[in-house]
Amino acid sequence: MPRAKLTVHLPEALWIHEIATAYPDTTFRVSSVLPGSDIAIGVIELAAPNPVPILAAIDDRRDIRDLELLWKHDETALLQVETANASLLAPIQQAGVPIETPFTVEDGVVTWELTTSADRLSTLGDTFDEHGIEYRIEYVHAVDARHAENPVTDRQLEVFLAALEAGYYDVPREATLTDVASSLGVTKSTCSDVLHRAESTIAHWFAEEHGHASYEQ
Repeated sequence: MPRAKLTVHLPEALWIHEIATAYPDTTFRVSSVLPGSDIAIGVIELAAPNPVPILAAIDDRRDIRDLELLWKHDETALLQVETANASLLAPIQQAGVPIETPFTVEDGVVTWELTTSADRLSTLGDTFDEHGIEYRIEYVHAVDARHAENPVTDRQLEVFLAALEAGYYDVPREATLTDVASSLGVTKSTCSDVLHRAESTIAHWFAEEHGHASYEQ
């Protein structure tokens, strides 16, 4: 089961492409989205030095059916947008790939992380091509179902969290390995072995999540 990261260039006809490119220093963080056959509704967090003119520009768009400002504070605004143009979401629906949120849009480009089957991921690429949507795959790597929920064992997690809470990973270090072992009632060598395995698993998992070379456990 692959997990992929894609950067997709938004079609110019979309309202968010025009707004995002007109205000390139603005970050749009889509926290939820409800696609429909001819509309799409999304809750979007907008971060910009001055959100007011951006909100006005969105509201002026003809393809915006409804705009609700949920709250605003300083350089951040949360809004719910209903748009009549759902063309970007159509290929995803057609390929049967679930939309994962949150995702971000900056300067006309959306970044998506997707977990789906290899066949559906391939279909998504074909569908993007059919719709003339430019995209780039940043990485694809396999997700081991055994580690999809939690990459470490329960025991490794217990020891790791005990070390973290004790201050073993603080800078400067607030607890020694002996302190952690004592708090768990185990020998120093046992604590060291379990903690090392947890650290190794977490490090490899982190590297894979961020698109670096795949590592074997």
